[in-house]
Amino acid sequence: MTTPAPFRCRWAETNDLLRVYHDEEWGEPVRDSRALWETLMLEGFQAGLSWLIVLRRRETLRAAFRGFDPEIVARFGPEDVEHLMGDPGVIRARAKIEAAIGNAQAYLAMREKGEDFAAFTWGMVPDAPIVNRTGVVLAQSPASVAMSKALKARGFRFVGPVVVYAWMQAVGMVDDHDPNCFRCEANRVKHA
Repeated sequence: MTTPAPFRCRWAETNDLLRVYHDEEWGEPVRDSRALWETLMLEGFQAGLSWLIVLRRRETLRAAFRGFDPEIVARFGPEDVEHLMGDPGVIRARAKIEAAIGNAQAYLAMREKGEDFAAFTWGMVPDAPIVNRTGVVLAQSPASVAMSKALKARGFRFVGPVVVYAWMQAVGMVDDHDPNCFRCEANRVKHA
C-alpha cells in the first residue's frame, strides 16, 4: 500500500522546485544576518516576477553576487553593474541590481552603527512567527508595512511592504502555511 502524498500549500504543488523549496526552506526561521539579507535581496529580484524564476536562477545569482557577501557587493561599481546586465543567468533589471548594491551598503552601515540585521528585523516581530491559519494569504500586513518603512529609513530599496511580506514568510517571521499543509505547525505534531 502506498502512502498518500502529504498535503501542501497549493502554490507548492505546481512545480518540483517549488515543492522542494516549500518542504525544506519556506517558513523555516532564519536567524543569520547575512542569510536574512540574501533572502531579502532575492525577494527584491522577484518583484514583478514569479518566485519560480528566482529559484531557477538562485545559484547563478549567488555566483554573480559573490555569495551575497555584503562586503563584496557593497564595492560593486558601474563596471560590475554592466557585467551583470550582460549576464543572461541573472535577472537583468538595472534598478534591482543597483538596489542590491545599495542594500549591501545599507546593511554594512547598520553593522557599523552596531545594529545587527537579524536582531533588528526579528526585533520588529517580537511575537514571531505571526501565525495565519485562515487559509487566506495576505499580500502585505501592518508588520510588513512597518518593516518596509524601517528598512527604507536605513537606506534600503526594493523593500516595499509586499516584498517584505514575502520575505517575512520565507524566513519564518510569518507562518502562512495552509491550515491543512503538513508543514503547518499543528500538523507537524500529527505527522511526527
